[in-house]
Amino acid sequence: MKAKGKFALWVAVLFLAGVAVPAATGLAVVAALAPPDREVVLRVLDERMPLLVFGAMGLLALAAGAVRWLFGAYVEAATALADLTRSARTAQGAAPIATDGAAELVQLAGEIERLAAEAHRLRAESGARVRDALAHLEEERNRLAALMSELAEGVLVCNAEGRILLYNEQARALLSNRGNAPAPAPVGLGRSIFSLMERDQVVHAIEKLEQARARGDAAPRTRFVAPAGAGRLVKFEAAPYRGARGELAGIVFTLGDVTGLLERESQRLSVLQSIATHARAPVANIRAAAENLARYPDMEAARLRQFVGIIADESQALSHSIQGALQTYGEALKASLTLEDMRALDLLRATEGRVRTLVGVEVELDPVAESLWVSVDSFTFVQALCFLAAQLKENYGVGRLRCSARRADRFVELDLGWRGVIVGHDALGLWENEPLHVGAQESPLTLRDVLERHGGELWLQRHGLAGERDACFRFLLPAGEPVAAAARPDSVIESRPEFYDFDLFSHGEASQDLRARRLGELAYTVFDMETTGLAPSAGDEIISIGAVRIVNGRLLKAEIFERMVDPQRPLNPESTKVHGIDAGMLAGQPRIEEVLPAFHKFCEDTVLVAHNAAFDMRFLELKEKSARVRFEQPVLDTLLLSAVAQPALADHRLEAIAERLGVPVIGRHTALGDALLTGEAFLRLLELLHEQGIATLGEALDASRETYYARLRY
Repeated sequence: MKAKGKFALWVAVLFLAGVAVPAATGLAVVAALAPPDREVVLRVLDERMPLLVFGAMGLLALAAGAVRWLFGAYVEAATALADLTRSARTAQGAAPIATDGAAELVQLAGEIERLAAEAHRLRAESGARVRDALAHLEEERNRLAALMSELAEGVLVCNAEGRILLYNEQARALLSNRGNAPAPAPVGLGRSIFSLMERDQVVHAIEKLEQARARGDAAPRTRFVAPAGAGRLVKFEAAPYRGARGELAGIVFTLGDVTGLLERESQRLSVLQSIATHARAPVANIRAAAENLARYPDMEAARLRQFVGIIADESQALSHSIQGALQTYGEALKASLTLEDMRALDLLRATEGRVRTLVGVEVELDPVAESLWVSVDSFTFVQALCFLAAQLKENYGVGRLRCSARRADRFVELDLGWRGVIVGHDALGLWENEPLHVGAQESPLTLRDVLERHGGELWLQRHGLAGERDACFRFLLPAGEPVAAAARPDSVIESRPEFYDFDLFSHGEASQDLRARRLGELAYTVFDMETTGLAPSAGDEIISIGAVRIVNGRLLKAEIFERMVDPQRPLNPESTKVHGIDAGMLAGQPRIEEVLPAFHKFCEDTVLVAHNAAFDMRFLELKEKSARVRFEQPVLDTLLLSAVAQPALADHRLEAIAERLGVPVIGRHTALGDALLTGEAFLRLLELLHEQGIATLGEALDASRETYYARLRY
């Protein structure tokens, strides 16, 4: 029975008891009187009936007042005390437990608060023991997080339904679309991979993996290239993840940007096509002339000279065509070189190994300072050093080299030296314009191309008075800046890293009605907005939107949405005092028609959560048409849920809810700060709702509609 029904019943019982006792007594007395006396008494009562009715009304008022006091002092106070006790049990820290009821309940509240403090102490001790027991597991997870963050490739894992379970920042960067429209779906836990790439590509990859497994391939893999944000081309390499029974449980994707590689491959194919096109006619003429010479060896001298001239001319034209194509390709390659800062010692060690392997010459390294850095394209520069080593070996018989490096003001001097052999000064002039070739490896780049790209110099340096037998090729290269090592996360953290959550493997995408889904299985977008004023229907506008995602019962603070909006109208000074946003901060910001589609994409496939959601949803509803979006997903309101979970409490402001549930209030009255606070409170409220038997989305929505606050309209 509801509180109002109980109140009415108690008043009725008390009133009837107060009326029934004197009425029964009076009737018994009247029945015992003699008839004449009875008539007198009845006549007196009839004459005094208004007074009796007034007395009955007074008795009713007295009964209502007494019951009202009893309800306030005991019943309502006890119910509120139960709600506060439930909140204290759910809260992470100490939550206040007090009552304005009777002295006995005040004393009880004090005892409960002391008991709650003791329970929190025991919970903290138990939690500490659990954290100690899980320390090894946390360390392993942190190692995985560190490894994932330092990989040069992007990594993305999805389950069998295509929901993202794991990703690293490299994958997020590769699949993002910086400033391009339309905006793609952001990478995030629980999001569908089909919003990032074509469904047919993923399905085809799964089919190929299954076919490879059917053939008995123990480690099937497949690859494909797909377009990504900002005009990039990304290579996806897919490998399956198997469940306990061998079924396909998910796919592991590794991602790499191949835009530049494909451009260079396109250039290479263009060069080959150009050579083939321009070589076809000269080769045909050379072949025809050669066939005539072979067929008629005794032809007259003039005719013979004519065919020989044709072969010479066409051969020269063919040579010029090939040289021009290779030069074009070399210029494109040279322009694509990128310099990076690396330790000179690492560069020389790489040279040592490559020269020994490709050229067959031993290399000795002189001591090099660990702090010496050089700005270089390591691949092409090592290729140039191998080329010089090969020339020294082939032309001068040099079988041993010495490498050293030192700082020279803003440059680095790098020496490739030898002993016992005199190398002519004209050697570099002969070699610097030749393509870099070492054994079977050949590049269209020349030594001069590499030097120009690095902005460096190269000369032959002799040593000492008798230094004609000790010399080196000395390179002058730009010095580099030391690169700081990437910061690693601490080996022990209080919660697991936020960019992966293997628990999502147990939450497949259900085909059942969304209302029947359990609250703990759903993904949520918790959002809040700041506005020019409090009257959306009277022309007030959105000036800021902040949102954060909840997946698998965790608030993902790394997956947020935060945008400022130009409202195209003045701000209400009273609202500015609350949120602190002024006109200067909004100048130059995008309009709501640009921001709302991006927010709509961020909210995709989630349930919306807000505090006093009717207010925020009204603003969104008024802008849906102009922004060409529609928010059709279910909405949960923490204001209503708090009233459902704690009906005996009157204060359901966000600050009051947070205080009761032990959530620290940080960043209040900023869109993102309020969204984060609402998200923390929402997770605590879910626990209270579960205790009341509200487990599904449909049950939460139905319970919310029964509250008084659901009547609010804006």
